[in-house]
Amino acid sequence: MPVPDQAQQPRIVIGGFGAAGAATALALVAEGVSPADITIVDANPQAGVPPKGPDARILALNAGSRRFLDAIGVWERLAGAHWPMRAMALSDSALNEEIRPRLLDIDAPAEEGAPLAHMVPLGLLNAALCAACREAGIVVLPARITAFQAGPDHIAIDMGEAGVKAALLIGADGANSPIRRMAGIVDHGWAYGQTAIVATIRHTLPHHGEAVQHFLPSGPFALLPLDENRSSIVWSEQSSIADRILKEEPQAQLREIAHRAAGWRGEITAVEAISAHPLRLMLARRFVGERLALVADAAHVVHPLAGQGLNLGFEDAALLAEKVADRLRLGLDPGAPDLLESYQAARRPAAVAMAFATDGINRLFSNDSGPLRVLRDFGMGIVDRLPGAKRHLVGAAAGQGRAAPRLFRG
Repeated sequence: MPVPDQAQQPRIVIGGFGAAGAATALALVAEGVSPADITIVDANPQAGVPPKGPDARILALNAGSRRFLDAIGVWERLAGAHWPMRAMALSDSALNEEIRPRLLDIDAPAEEGAPLAHMVPLGLLNAALCAACREAGIVVLPARITAFQAGPDHIAIDMGEAGVKAALLIGADGANSPIRRMAGIVDHGWAYGQTAIVATIRHTLPHHGEAVQHFLPSGPFALLPLDENRSSIVWSEQSSIADRILKEEPQAQLREIAHRAAGWRGEITAVEAISAHPLRLMLARRFVGERLALVADAAHVVHPLAGQGLNLGFEDAALLAEKVADRLRLGLDPGAPDLLESYQAARRPAAVAMAFATDGINRLFSNDSGPLRVLRDFGMGIVDRLPGAKRHLVGAAAGQGRAAPRLFRG
């Protein structure tokens, strides 16, 4: 394959120009890596283009992700397009019960003054990240990685009619990652038999920044705050029921949403956007290969009930960028096996823990068993009365652990 002159070779190639790939590139720059040393490869001509209409895909970004986006120069680009989540109420009931009592209330720590999370539209976030990459001078090649071969001091990456040699290839190309498959990395997991219906709704009662998570027998139903009389919903439903609902007329869909919201937002007056996504759990057996690292959905996919998917991905990006930049400052190899193993040792356990925590919660609550409901409601009641336990849950979900990457700490 034709290869550019050695002087034009990037040190780091990133496969994928979605949120994860763009964030990884910007994290490398924020850590001191020259933009000239980074190349992003993506065959999708629509990568980084903001959506034309309403976007139903709303992300809950924790405090660590907000600090990360601020550090890489993207948070300011989202001014006016993010909304704080200041509290969350949890309930557990059957679908047709008239009253859904609060079983657990979680509030943002008053001493820190920051919300539990910020709600951000995925399309606008992607566009902001990609625009920042281009403005930083990072090369984006409209090509497809078709093969690669690692050697002792480089990885040769084939893109059809052209190719490059780099020190490290980063796979940020999504849950069905071609890079992961080409590397021969096995993934494990299963389909949930659930579909996530996401939508943006209008309602008559203000939410005051409070989110609601109704645990229902067929899956959790979350109401997440946008501006005062709008909310995002993330509704995990049995796939057969979800398929029927998605084929219904808009007014019938509105009634289904209102039935599950159970009056917690007053009257639901409009559904502005709606889409659906099959749910599954996926963990790559390894997050690294020879001169290769996987980040975000290419490495792990978790149930959305805790809203931690992209937060995990951003933490992958921040830690990998930190390790690569530290090596480059010392004039050392950024694709060395010990660096990649240290990245995997830090990130794979965190992803496994989140995957099985969300899987366990989903299995525990997505049923109508009377004895199980008594047990789980009793457990939530205990947590509600233990401030220390709630602080631990909030801190873990916010990405505030002592081992958090530099860019996550601000």
